[in-house]
Amino acid sequence: MKNTKRVSVFLIILTYFSMLSCSTLTYDTIYPTLKDGQYDSEFPYRSTSNELEKISNAIQRIISSAFYRVYVFNPEDNYTMEDLLKQRIEKIAAKEILTDNSSSGTALVVYSEGGNVALVTCSHTINFPDTIIAYKADTKGNPTKYIESISIKERQVVYVAGFPEGSIVDVLVDDPKTDIAIIGRKYGVQSGIRFPYFKFKMGRAKDLEWGTFVYLLGFPMNNKMITKGIVSSPNKDDIGSFLVDAVINPGFSGGIVLAIRDGVPNFELVGIVQSVPEEKEEMLYPDITDKDARYNPVIPYKGAIYVKKHSSIRYGITRIIPVEALIKLIEENKSYLIKEGFPIFQ
Repeated sequence: MKNTKRVSVFLIILTYFSMLSCSTLTYDTIYPTLKDGQYDSEFPYRSTSNELEKISNAIQRIISSAFYRVYVFNPEDNYTMEDLLKQRIEKIAAKEILTDNSSSGTALVVYSEGGNVALVTCSHTINFPDTIIAYKADTKGNPTKYIESISIKERQVVYVAGFPEGSIVDVLVDDPKTDIAIIGRKYGVQSGIRFPYFKFKMGRAKDLEWGTFVYLLGFPMNNKMITKGIVSSPNKDDIGSFLVDAVINPGFSGGIVLAIRDGVPNFELVGIVQSVPEEKEEMLYPDITDKDARYNPVIPYKGAIYVKKHSSIRYGITRIIPVEALIKLIEENKSYLIKEGFPIFQ
């Protein structure tokens, strides 16, 4: 009886070590190239929650607002740009209107020391034109040289949602060509303010391959979210831009793209979410000032009609700015950033 028990215990131990051996063999079989020095194309083999939560704390939602004074001219007045340069606009305009234009996006905290904080985002999320001109159209709908209205930007503010002291930050570097901007603020050493910032490695977008697995983090529609995708068209230009099949919504611009090199937790920043293909359409709408109005679809509408621009997003094709462009921009502005108290990536 005792021998039988010893044999049973021995078999259990043997089975346990056999399972470990099979597990290792299976792991090596499924992930034969995991330690190849390249970015992974497989879904992570273990939980990534802890690392992704730390990284998610470093992304912030930003809002940018530009305030304009709009000068509207009488329909019978045919003013050209040359005419406006010769006269004071406020004297010839039929009326003045104050309006604003806002956008939201995502920013990554890349520096937070000594009360100073710096974030990286897309230029188009914080960059509004200084002047907007609307031209009259001829009978065929083509624009003429005569100006209908002109909007002049009076001021602009950039907010980081939840930041102290009004949440307003300054634009440190803005490069529309690469579509990258660096924003920040000096709170002072005495403030004791520190923000979670990105402490993982800067990667190389040029090392990405067809099918590389990536995570994307951002604030679509003002919600902090994470999604995943695979890389297409790596190195589609000389700076290493690429595409991802992830589905994103407005507000994700400036979000981050993470690849994994040789397994978790080796996350690397490989890009910044830029945009998705978008088509602009002009549609006719009834009078939008009456919010409670109801329209009968079987009776022809005869009221005032307005033209409104409508955007159709082509989901599943996301353009990514390579991390190399960000590194290059920081290097080009290194002296200025250090002088201002933002030694990013030092």
